Amino acid sequence: MFWQFGRRKKVEKKLSTEPRSKKVKLVMQPPRGMKDVLPEEQNRWRFLKKIINRNAEINGYERIDTPIVEYASLFEKGTGEGTDVVEKEMFFVGRDGDSEEDALVLRPEATPGVARAYIEYGMRTWAQPVQLFYTGPMFRYDRPQAGRLRQFYQFGFESIGSPDPATDARLISMSYNIFKEMGLSQKIIIKINTIGCAKCRPNIIEVLTNYYSRNEELLCDDCKRRLQTNPLRLLDCKEKSCQRLLSEAPQIIDNVCGACKDHFKNVLEFLDEQEVPYDLDAHLVRGLDYYTRTTFEFIRADDESRQNSLGGGGRYDDLIELYGGQSTPAVGVSFGMERIIELLKREKIKIADEARVKVFVVQLGEAGKKQAVSVMDQLQKEKIPSQAALSKSTIKSQLKMADKLGARFAIIIGQKEAMDKTAIIRDMKEGIQEVVDQEILIVKLKEKIK
Repeated sequence: MFWQFGRRKKVEKKLSTEPRSKKVKLVMQPPRGMKDVLPEEQNRWRFLKKIINRNAEINGYERIDTPIVEYASLFEKGTGEGTDVVEKEMFFVGRDGDSEEDALVLRPEATPGVARAYIEYGMRTWAQPVQLFYTGPMFRYDRPQAGRLRQFYQFGFESIGSPDPATDARLISMSYNIFKEMGLSQKIIIKINTIGCAKCRPNIIEVLTNYYSRNEELLCDDCKRRLQTNPLRLLDCKEKSCQRLLSEAPQIIDNVCGACKDHFKNVLEFLDEQEVPYDLDAHLVRGLDYYTRTTFEFIRADDESRQNSLGGGGRYDDLIELYGGQSTPAVGVSFGMERIIELLKREKIKIADEARVKVFVVQLGEAGKKQAVSVMDQLQKEKIPSQAALSKSTIKSQLKMADKLGARFAIIIGQKEAMDKTAIIRDMKEGIQEVVDQEILIVKLKEKIK
């Protein structure tokens, strides 16, 4: 018994016990919608991760890693059965038992897993709010296209336990500062809205349903279905016919309760106090059912269609209780890492690759090789990035490799240097060489690196 990717539908297949034919064609590329991250791209990834980790640390967020595989019911109940994520985009990978409830999926997002962990490990007894962050791969069986991968990486922050609007604003401000550190703050726009709470949501749904029912013939097929199952998502459709209806659609802010209006007003005042720029978007909703009140999105300044959102988030005050925990307010945000990497490349943001090889160790002869290995061990202890090509037997070929790798210095130990217990430090940029005793080699090298 197998599960068909994308939709929860049983598919019968017979497994052959015979080995696969040796004539099966080898596919030498990643599966559709997935990609390799090559060494030459890793400097941008390191740059982004370093900024994420630094901001998490200085703002008191602790790392959490949840399983890549979760029960499908976690997302069906939390993310929402009427969402595209659950209806169309989940990777079903099998079952953990005999019942329907045992279906397993590759996680399409992280928040439900974090909420589950909050309940499972009794985090309600911890100091509140509990502030957690994560980075890692997510999976959606989406149609591969520019900016949409089937395996993609996200980072996110979750603050669980505080209802204060200042918490919403602080999370948005912290996210904005991450873009600021990357030199991208002028290239993004923060869209923000409120979508009400459980108390005023029925009124919002009724107003939207009435408006779109009068114009049902103009809706796309998906939105005709959403009109019955998830009317709030009508505001998020990108089809041209539905976009034309959007301009006259009721504004959510006009139909929320007084408490939600006050909460939203306070969020905006806190953002103003922190000098975080934002645009009010009266029709902004997110494609996940658990959001309440504050909803926001980070988009590229040149992408008003919002087809390739960089990330976003909002409040999910009812999710913990929905999962069986006590009523617990929460707010979170997540970002697509590949999309931010692409923006860094597109804007030609210069990134110093701190992990580049600073020292290349060149050796000649068996005695030189043995001492070169010893020097590399010392460089490792001093945390000085270094490399060698111990299989190469000529100095010329090794220096050529050092130059190709962009090494700042080369340490050369040949037969003579091995006998004299010396080494040559070569400045690869200036072409200047200096002979030093091996006893003071590391000290001299550190002085030159500084």
